[in-house]
Amino acid sequence: MAIKADGHTPMMAQYLAIKAQHPKTLVFYRMGDFYELFFADAEKAARLLDITLTRRGMSAGQPVAMAGVPFHSVEGYLARLIKLGESVAICEQVGDVGASKGPVERKVVRVVTPGTLTDTELLSDKSEAVLLAVHQGSRHRCGLAWLSVTQGALQLAECAGDEVETWVARIAPSELLFSADVTPAFTQRLNALRFSTGVSLTERPAFQFEAGLGLRKLLEQLNAATLAAWGADELTHAHAAAAALLSYAEHTQGRALSHVQSLQVQRDDELIDLPITTRRNLELVQTLRGEDSPTLFSLLDTCMTGMGSRLLKCWLLEPRRDRTQAQERLDALDLLRGGAWQRLRTELKGTSDVERITARIALRQVRPRELVGLRQSLEKARQLAGALEGGTELLARLRNDLVPPPGCAQLLQAAIMEEPAALVRDGGVIATGHDADLDELRAIQENADGFLLELERRERERSGIANLKVQFNRVHGFYIEVSQGQLDKVPADYRRRQTLKNAERFITPELKTFEDKALSAQERALAREKFLYEQLLDALQPHIPALSRLARALASVDALCALAERSLTLGWCRPQFMKEPGIEITRGRHPVVEARLAETSGGAFIANDTRLGPKQRMQVITGPNMGGKSTYMRQVALICLLAAMGSYVPASACRLGPMDAIHTRIGAADDLANAQSTFMLEMTEAAQILHSASPQSLVLMDEIGRGTSTFDGLALASGIAAHLHDKTQAFTLFATHYFELTEFSAKHHCAVNVHVSATESGSDIVFLHEIQPGPASRSYGIQVARLAGMPAAVVNHARHALAALEQQQEAAREQVDLFAPPPEPVRQGPSPVEAALSSLDPDTMSPREALDALYALRKKLDSK
Repeated sequence: MAIKADGHTPMMAQYLAIKAQHPKTLVFYRMGDFYELFFADAEKAARLLDITLTRRGMSAGQPVAMAGVPFHSVEGYLARLIKLGESVAICEQVGDVGASKGPVERKVVRVVTPGTLTDTELLSDKSEAVLLAVHQGSRHRCGLAWLSVTQGALQLAECAGDEVETWVARIAPSELLFSADVTPAFTQRLNALRFSTGVSLTERPAFQFEAGLGLRKLLEQLNAATLAAWGADELTHAHAAAAALLSYAEHTQGRALSHVQSLQVQRDDELIDLPITTRRNLELVQTLRGEDSPTLFSLLDTCMTGMGSRLLKCWLLEPRRDRTQAQERLDALDLLRGGAWQRLRTELKGTSDVERITARIALRQVRPRELVGLRQSLEKARQLAGALEGGTELLARLRNDLVPPPGCAQLLQAAIMEEPAALVRDGGVIATGHDADLDELRAIQENADGFLLELERRERERSGIANLKVQFNRVHGFYIEVSQGQLDKVPADYRRRQTLKNAERFITPELKTFEDKALSAQERALAREKFLYEQLLDALQPHIPALSRLARALASVDALCALAERSLTLGWCRPQFMKEPGIEITRGRHPVVEARLAETSGGAFIANDTRLGPKQRMQVITGPNMGGKSTYMRQVALICLLAAMGSYVPASACRLGPMDAIHTRIGAADDLANAQSTFMLEMTEAAQILHSASPQSLVLMDEIGRGTSTFDGLALASGIAAHLHDKTQAFTLFATHYFELTEFSAKHHCAVNVHVSATESGSDIVFLHEIQPGPASRSYGIQVARLAGMPAAVVNHARHALAALEQQQEAAREQVDLFAPPPEPVRQGPSPVEAALSSLDPDTMSPREALDALYALRKKLDSK
């Protein structure tokens, strides 16, 4: 192989040129049946994937480090790398082997990154890969733009600089783009987000975050002359973020995003705020241990399709403050619960993920079997549309969107085999009868044996050579073999091809023509299939908008049917919304705990009522550990959240007023990565709630003040409770073991005491799990320790120590008013310096007198 002047072989020169375009990305360089990595990429991949690292040959005087993975199993390796936050550039052979001197032409056809995944093998059915771009703008404002490539929904928002963390937690991106010129402080905050959320950070050039470029790209993407229809004209910071987002997405996919044709602008006052602490503490999609089940989402999700599950999760995590959407869903559920949900789920069973298939059609990455699944799903959609006759306004809209685009199913039926090969490159994809040229090429391959037998029969008759044979081998192709004794009978048009010891091999013009067609037929048939497949993708492009609407409608029907099934199976009721502020729940239950009890012990969950309103905004909840305080608090929040998303709720009756946020401060943990102790984290989260909550917020405070000394904790708990009651006026469930706080309601007219009941039987304790009026009498901590298996000697020692402490406290009790307002600061008289200064009249003083006075003041200050 020739060596270039720089010492690299032509192939290495080609690789290095491609690598230079993707310096921070692992390059999978296609060589035959393998994707190879070289140099530092090979060393990194070998470490991350535990594959063999070798060194072969020399380039520029250095041994070449190599590692590779088989192309037919590349998805598994890609999944592992993406999970580790890596990005991979897929470099394919695009030229014909032997078409020119030097290495086969190669180019990067796409870049796989955590936020731009489209491969079914790399994505979870129930979650999206979201790409987010953040632009640090001026005047402490930031622009955000985010997109799920497979969903095709582009969203914009602007927020204050200190709200970025909250928005990132809400969006939950897989990858976050930021500009190379952000401030060091902003970079530090992004790194903190990477540690706390696991998001992959990708730095992009500053010039890509340009508002004018973003506006032009958005207008081109939406095929519009203005963004006024979406209320996005003035969002210049978001435009800048969108510029980087769309440029990066197009770069990774290797083409324009033709399926991205919708835009939404998210605003602070549209969604119910669910901070990351609330999502974690309520275990909405993950348990506190990081598991996917049992959670509220895992309980709700009985969807038949992945797109239905993803939409249901979106409804759960993005409930709207405006009740219109929730009312529409509840009206639809009323109708579906009559039995329609069962028929619809029967039709939905086996439906393919039309949403992702549509995106992959637009990106020209779709596989043949996915198109078969789409064809079958279009038929299911047509049947579903018929089953949705009549009904509510929401169901009517879904019925219209479920009608398949005209001609799409017929096109797929005519073009794709019933059971095609997995990949186009394998052939056997385009249906017979779709293209005459392809049918002819296939017929040549399929009928070769018959043609050769017929030719052999005719040549024997023509020549009179009874033992003449027509045969084939890979070296010499097709030939007619005649033994030495019959050579005198060979016709004049035979041309010698090979001489053997006892025979001669010939070729005829007819056989040569057939050979040329037969040997190239397979290659030409494959090339023809690829061409026809690309033509099919071209023909499908105009159907993308209609297919996207149909996919959304299928997902909506699936999610609604799941909610209908859950409401009937679990015995839930329809919530009612009211304009007045308040939370009225009759016999409410914690949905996940109730389901777990039914699965494990068959026990019944103890239901409880909740009444909060203008005259009763706070419940001070006391009672024993393990008595159910936290469960009760969480169930109130979950019922409010389920109602806001448009679901039935686990209660006998439920009436809810307006709500703008659900805040929680529950549990004890630390954040050592950010140098926050348990108590510091507790105080930080409490402070965020006090600054963010409003009279329309629901606040759960569980055992605040535990992380410090008793007196410090009690003092802080009383101050926080007073602020929530007097200043914030949020609806608050305040659980505590500080019995001193039971006096809170005596001086705060909107607070009441409730407790979780328990009873003692000898040294045993029985938890009744009922919320009753008034404060609890004790905490029963020692009894709980005994139930946990604490050694008897420790329990006995604790009992004696508790009795002694209670006696001491009774003897030395001081009446301290925890809830008295802080005293006004005592006003002291003026200091000597202040008194002397106030006696001076600068307007009547000469310069000399002013200087003397200054020295006198300085002398008084020094003497003090």
